[in-house]
Amino acid sequence: MNLTEQVLHVLDNALSLQGRATAFDLDTPLLGSLPELDSMAVLAVITGLENHFAITFSDDELHGAVFATVGSLCDLVEQSLARQAS
Repeated sequence: MNLTEQVLHVLDNALSLQGRATAFDLDTPLLGSLPELDSMAVLAVITGLENHFAITFSDDELHGAVFATVGSLCDLVEQSLARQAS
């Protein structure tokens, strides 16, 4: 499972999308486009990503633009994994 697939899996679970996330691609809009992604669900997504990838996001990394698309969310995870590896 590649990084994008893993992020989609976490999204699907955190937002209870019942498999709908498998149809998403990197350009799929999230915040403001998915009714399931409200402020409380953002916390569930963050927690899900941190647990799944064994990473921790800093407060300054988390802003609205991160949740704009699947791709921007994947970028956040990728950057955090790279920082952790170095």
